[in-house]
Amino acid sequence: MAARRTILLAMASMAILSTASAAIYNVGEPGGAWDLSTNYGTWASSRNFQTGDQIVFKYSPQAHDVLEVSKADYDSCSTASPVTTFNSGNDVVTLTTTGTSYYICGFPGHCAGGMKVKIDVMPGSSSSPAPASGPSASNAPPPTPVSAATNVEATGFGLAVLLAVAGLMA
Repeated sequence: MAARRTILLAMASMAILSTASAAIYNVGEPGGAWDLSTNYGTWASSRNFQTGDQIVFKYSPQAHDVLEVSKADYDSCSTASPVTTFNSGNDVVTLTTTGTSYYICGFPGHCAGGMKVKIDVMPGSSSSPAPASGPSASNAPPPTPVSAATNVEATGFGLAVLLAVAGLMA
């Protein structure tokens, strides 16, 4: 019986720890958005992006868009061969691999005016490996209300598991 309790408690602990970290970042917040007035180098360097995190580009689709590009295209502000093009005004990108991703605004003059951001992604804190493909993206709105950096916590689930285990141990 003691071994069963130990196993159940270990499983509950793993469930809580494996669901507790991912962050959602609105690009440019808290002082701006995806626009010409934000210093994206400063914004990005003050954050620690990890696999599993999401970045959200919010903007007017009539005034801006978002292109994921290569490093060479980022450096030269070339819009000729984007990896991915976003134009919904509320674009959610899930960071699935480590390394650097590059994003620019494709409207004429905007990238040269500073609308470009590079995102350096470090390994996430979860123990599961990241998929081998590049960053995936969706034009769907974010799953939860977001602020500059909202931790997505699964504490409700973790608490339910912990209470269930405690009930089994009683």
